[in-house]
Amino acid sequence: MSELGLSLTAIAIFATTALALVGPMLGSSPLLPAGLGFGLLVLFSLDSVTWQGRGATLLIDGIQQRSPEYRQRILHHEAGHYLVATALGLPVTGYTLSAWQAFQQGQSGRGGVQFQSAELEAEAAQGQLSQRSLEQWCQVLMAGAAAEQLVYGNVEGGADDRAQWQQLWRQLDRNPAEGNLRSRWGLLKAKTLIEQQRLAYVALVAAMAAEASIEDCNRAIAAAWIETAVAD
Repeated sequence: MSELGLSLTAIAIFATTALALVGPMLGSSPLLPAGLGFGLLVLFSLDSVTWQGRGATLLIDGIQQRSPEYRQRILHHEAGHYLVATALGLPVTGYTLSAWQAFQQGQSGRGGVQFQSAELEAEAAQGQLSQRSLEQWCQVLMAGAAAEQLVYGNVEGGADDRAQWQQLWRQLDRNPAEGNLRSRWGLLKAKTLIEQQRLAYVALVAAMAAEASIEDCNRAIAAAWIETAVAD
C-alpha cells in the first residue's frame, strides 16, 4: 500500500475508534462509528478515482503543515533539489512547499521544485537517455534526501523521488539492481555537492522560507557560491 493509502486508512481508523469511544458518552448510535468509517473509505476512494487523490493529499498535507518541524523538513528537502538542479545546469522554473501551493499553481502532489526538463523527458520517452542526462536526473531526484541527511541525520521524505527514479529506470529497461546502486551513487554525489556549497544552500533555504521569487533565490545562491568543479 502507498504512503498516501496508509495515511488515509489511519485517518479512517482513528476517526472510527475515537467515535466508538466517545459515542456512548454522547448517546450516539453504536452503528455510527462503523458508518463513519465506511463513509470515509468511500469518500477517499471516490477522491482517488475522480480527482487522482488530490483531496486526500490536501487534507493530509494540511494536517502535517501544522507542525513547524514538518514545514522545515520540507523546506530543506526542496532546497536540496533546487541547489543541485541549479549546479548541474538545469534552470529552476518554480517551487512550492505545500500541497495547497501546488494546487493553486495547477500542480499535483504535495509540491516541489520544477525545472527545465523537456530535453531529459524527451530522451527518456525514446528510451535513449544519455549518460550525462541520466546522471543529472539521478542527482537531482536524490538531492532532497541528501539534504535531509545532512541537516537531520535521517531521511523521512523522498518516496515520490525514489518512485520517479524507479519508473525512469524501468522505462529504460535497465537492471533493477543496477538502478538501486545508481540511486545511492546519486545520493552521495548530491550530498557532496550540497556540502561543498553549504553557504549557498543555507542562503537558498532562507530565501525559499521567505517565499522569494526564482530570481531572488538564484541571486542568493550566486552571492554565496564557492567556485569549485562540479564532478561529472
